[in-house]
Amino acid sequence: MREGPLKPVPQLVSILLLAGVSLAAWAAWLGWDQHRDVQPDGTTTGPYEAWQVIGLVLTLLAPVYWAASRRYIAGAVLGTTAGLTVAAYCDWSDDSSGLFMVGVGSVTMGSLVVTAVITVIASAKRQGGRPSGRVSPPR
Repeated sequence: MREGPLKPVPQLVSILLLAGVSLAAWAAWLGWDQHRDVQPDGTTTGPYEAWQVIGLVLTLLAPVYWAASRRYIAGAVLGTTAGLTVAAYCDWSDDSSGLFMVGVGSVTMGSLVVTAVITVIASAKRQGGRPSGRVSPPR
């Protein structure tokens, strides 16, 4: 049995909702820590600690899984990626070296790949082990 085309308004709402959630999660986990730590040997680290990034990823798993399991594929993938990209750009754009765009590109590609994988897994789980894009053969 084939399903009809996806409704564009709920897809758009899911994109905007996930983008907003991603921006808020970035601000909550990474937005407040803006200083680099100087080690005793003179090297600097930061500004983020590993636990902050892990917290961000774990926080975003729930809304991405929720959207993907309800077939809001564009929201799960594009909304989250757009939100994280905008947050990274705004957070890092004052970098004087000009290399912040490398980091923003890495955030964009990484979030796109990870959310796509999570979406495939959530969609397959929702369909009983089959990815949602497949049509079952007639019986």
